[in-house]
Amino acid sequence: MPAKGQHRKPRSLSRLTKVCIAAGTGGAALALPLVSVAHASAAEPAKAPTAVSAKAQYTVVRGDTLAKIATAHHVKGGWKSLYKANKKVIGGNPSLIRPGMHLTLNTAVVKAAPAPAKKAAPAPAKQAAPAAAVKQATPAAAVTKAVSSSGYTKPVGDAAIGTPYHAQGSNWSSGYHTGVDFLVWSGTPVHSVAAGTVVHAGADGSYGNDVVIKHADGKYTLYGHLTNPVVSVGQTVTAGQEIGISGATGNVTGPHLHFEVRTTPDYGSDIDPVAYLAAHGVTV
Repeated sequence: MPAKGQHRKPRSLSRLTKVCIAAGTGGAALALPLVSVAHASAAEPAKAPTAVSAKAQYTVVRGDTLAKIATAHHVKGGWKSLYKANKKVIGGNPSLIRPGMHLTLNTAVVKAAPAPAKKAAPAPAKQAAPAAAVKQATPAAAVTKAVSSSGYTKPVGDAAIGTPYHAQGSNWSSGYHTGVDFLVWSGTPVHSVAAGTVVHAGADGSYGNDVVIKHADGKYTLYGHLTNPVVSVGQTVTAGQEIGISGATGNVTGPHLHFEVRTTPDYGSDIDPVAYLAAHGVTV
């Protein structure tokens, strides 16, 4: 697929494994007083589950990214929090994590409630009502993308736009910018803006690694400079489905997502991507 235009540089990313966290339990007993020859007993109320902070170690494997590790292990604050906690290990570039690195995961786990103490008594002790379940926050990356009533959504959260559509300059072979650049870090999940079929996924010249999707209205969307696609040619995708991980591959000056809308799968058939999304109820 032709790929001329302005675009940017690589990083490695993506995949995850498993970590085990052990949480202890405790118990308590009650002393029973004697009154004459009668016995009295009381059951201790069951203790509610409680959320505790736990630190676990995770060893990076080939294909991992901070975003996927944070999502898989429910790291509070997502990949940015994970990077901050391990910056001395990772270094100045959050995209460059290597197999064998040992990362500290700050995760929220739930301690199980201890079993109620058993007492010898004429009648069984009445157990206290269970406390409300402790809720854990859902990682941002795991939340389903909001899709408009027309079946369209944003390619990446609420990221700001850097270089706008049709910005003029000699950096682009066409003389202008053929899409819009969303300012996101490497490792950000990228989503299909609508349902469609993948017609390209992989290396694409100055676009670096990109994904091109054909939609029901005959238009094509392109997602450029990805660290790597997570879909393949011929695959059917839904609106909001993750199709790649942002990066800085190709002709770029820094990490971002180049988003483009075309009337054909070929370079030079671009239309205004912001206006296209707006026509489908999506404001960026």
